[in-house]
Amino acid sequence: MALQASMNMSAMSTARAGVLCSNHVACSKEKLKLPTGRGLRRSSSLSFPSSLQTSVKNHRKSSIVCKAREAVGVVKVVTDSSWDSLVIGCEIPVLVEFWAPWCGPCRMITPVIDELAAEYAGKIACYKVNTDDCPNIASKYAIRSIPTVLMFKNGEKKEGVIGAVPKSTLAATIEKYVEA
Repeated sequence: MALQASMNMSAMSTARAGVLCSNHVACSKEKLKLPTGRGLRRSSSLSFPSSLQTSVKNHRKSSIVCKAREAVGVVKVVTDSSWDSLVIGCEIPVLVEFWAPWCGPCRMITPVIDELAAEYAGKIACYKVNTDDCPNIASKYAIRSIPTVLMFKNGEKKEGVIGAVPKSTLAATIEKYVEA
């Protein structure tokens, strides 16, 4: 009974499609080929070329790793486990943005931090700390408001800027610690 209802629906759909397309100049009933009576059965005619199947299989086994996150001038994420090695142990000045995904001003300042990271690439390292994920770091440096940007040099906190400030304010802060 269900199969018969499915066949009736298929015939009805074909008829409606023919009516809809009969008014269209580029469409005619002869060109319209809709499957009829197959229902949800697997079609043996639906298969991918062997070259495509091979490339999909090879793609799954690929050992290519995207290194885009490690590009110079990109703001990288720092966590509790990587804090000492990336920020405290860094030989060049470090800019650290404390942020959270739900924070509107943090989203406003992110493009500014990205631009500064690109402009000062090689002169400073730029990192960001999600205060929700790493509350220990935030409490260690008494972060009470976000966004907060801290500058570190030789492993020591030198200066902090609180709030979504203009690019010029952050650039002036960076310039104090960048050696010419």
